Amino acid sequence: MNQRGNTELPRENLLPLKQKKDMIKHIEEKAIGSFKSGLNCAQAVLTAYSEEMNFDKKLALSIACGFGGGMGRLQETCGAVTGSYMVLGVYNCKKFTDNQDRKEKTYEMIQQFSKKFKQINGTTDCLALLKCDLKTEEGHRYAKDNNLFETVCEKCISDSISIIGDLIKI
Repeated sequence: MNQRGNTELPRENLLPLKQKKDMIKHIEEKAIGSFKSGLNCAQAVLTAYSEEMNFDKKLALSIACGFGGGMGRLQETCGAVTGSYMVLGVYNCKKFTDNQDRKEKTYEMIQQFSKKFKQINGTTDCLALLKCDLKTEEGHRYAKDNNLFETVCEKCISDSISIIGDLIKI
């Protein structure tokens, strides 16, 4: 631990590349499975990390409950993205003891995540990603009829898990 209370993860916690790729694939499968079973995109991303990061899955479900559909179906920031931001916060709060370090590192990682997600998907905005209004019955039906939850939302979840995997050391 240094003067500001930073703690580095022990070297033995850093997995070899193949093991890390396998773990990321496992987390992705968990997240997609949770999404398909009825969790929103934010819940699916956040809870997929509960075991690996040792945090309360039930509490995570509650915290992320309102973040699906671009936060309360407002279709603003994608729920897979906000769930990812929560994962990065948990990661840094476990890694650093000083709150200033926790915040600064989390902000830095969120900015990196956002940049990468936008490079892949063009935006972090749920409405722009889905191109339909989920607040209306017609928009929701359009999303279902055109499999947007499978083709767009699941891709955003997968992309999010991949980006997190690039940013954190497990």
